[in-house]
Amino acid sequence: MRLVWTLLFALASGVAFAASPEDDYIAARDKAISDIAAQESANAPVETLDATNTKALADLEKRLSAILGPLAVKDFPATGTINLESLSASDVGFGMLDGLRYAKSDEGPSIVATTRGLTGRWLQSKADEDDESLRLPTGLDDALKLDAFYTQAIGADAAFVKTLDFSLQKPEGADMAIARLGGWTQDVGPIYDQQVVVAVVKGDRVLIAEAPASPPVPKIAACEALWTAADAAAQKFQEAYQGSDLKDQQAYDSANAAWEKGDGDYRACMGERLPGDPAFPALLSQAQQLADHMAGK
Repeated sequence: MRLVWTLLFALASGVAFAASPEDDYIAARDKAISDIAAQESANAPVETLDATNTKALADLEKRLSAILGPLAVKDFPATGTINLESLSASDVGFGMLDGLRYAKSDEGPSIVATTRGLTGRWLQSKADEDDESLRLPTGLDDALKLDAFYTQAIGADAAFVKTLDFSLQKPEGADMAIARLGGWTQDVGPIYDQQVVVAVVKGDRVLIAEAPASPPVPKIAACEALWTAADAAAQKFQEAYQGSDLKDQQAYDSANAAWEKGDGDYRACMGERLPGDPAFPALLSQAQQLADHMAGK
């Protein structure tokens, strides 16, 4: 009888502590990262590295598809491709949010879908980043309010910079809905190709949509003037720096300070004035519609 109880306890314990599909995914991802790192240390040929990366990403995509199931959001495909772009720490696109990206084209709207569990693990990995600008809070509600979240989660080679936050009506059934207008950039200054980015959390699912702003975000003369003046001042400092054979550090620092201040002033101006522009209601409607569709309406 004691043997029977021992076997039952062992079976129960095995079930209780069995790895979840998310655990299996993380283990497979980390092993692939480790394998590629080892190959890089051994100076493996690029072709070998690419083949290993492609095979591992395909395996991870299948695992994520099994975890997430088909997407059911209006105007988006049911199947997606893995959001990760590389498993090599030396590549652009390494360390993005674990999930699937759903899109009909590279230029059109897209949704990255994942789970609360995978997002929580990912945020935990970002909490101890050496670069303070990349460090993220572990709480999802706080993280979704930061540009750095979108930069690292769904971007690859550019930073997301917010123009303004939209005031959304939270869709019925959603636990959280956040929308913002902004763009991707590698430099300071106006971003004319703006995106509407919407994050919806519903139950176990985390969905992040990105769509080109429609209509395009208009130029606002007062804001353009702020940037033009700042850029002109910065250019004068930059000319002085160039004329010093790159020795006048003060001129160099002053140029960067002028550009950064002009960038901040420009975005503050857009955030203040754009809601009064005739184009704004349509932009807000676009954000609301994305949120509603992701919540199942």
